[in-house]
Amino acid sequence: MSQYQIAVVVGSLRRESINRKFADALVRLAPAEFSFKQVEIGDLPLYNQDNEGNPPESVQQLKAEIKAAHGVLFVTPEYNRSIPGVLKNALDHASRPYGQSAWAGKPAGVIGVSPGAAGTAMAQQHLRNMLAYLDMPTLGQPEAFVQNKEGMYDDAGNIGEASRKFLQGWMDRYVAWVKKHAA
Repeated sequence: MSQYQIAVVVGSLRRESINRKFADALVRLAPAEFSFKQVEIGDLPLYNQDNEGNPPESVQQLKAEIKAAHGVLFVTPEYNRSIPGVLKNALDHASRPYGQSAWAGKPAGVIGVSPGAAGTAMAQQHLRNMLAYLDMPTLGQPEAFVQNKEGMYDDAGNIGEASRKFLQGWMDRYVAWVKKHAA
């Protein structure tokens, strides 16, 4: 395959989200044969099974973008020791109706950044449990629990020198994971 399309799902809606900034910088570490597109999850209504037969346009768009991707990169903050509700809502919408999940078989990477020293460890663990059920082969190692601190980015908004080697290693493993599992 000459070009890999990756759907990026950022679990934060905040305009100045540190996870959105992190996602933007992280994808610059990937090789040129990989392209990344952040999918919109903030316009999804709350999941309601009554609407499965006639899903809104925003749900149809999300499912189409996930289905078209060769892999998915989840960049999640941690809210109350778990994933944000908006991310869970997106997982539910794109996995339904039963038997028609857009997520199934898509190789996934899970990462996030937080001001705290533990990064997004608990959110990532909860997300991994859900992705296992959704039949998404998920990169297990290296785990990346990233603390947002001074020097995280350079003046151009790229990953800074202090974190570049580790995060480049993570991205290299994710790229290999997608290549191994993408259909």
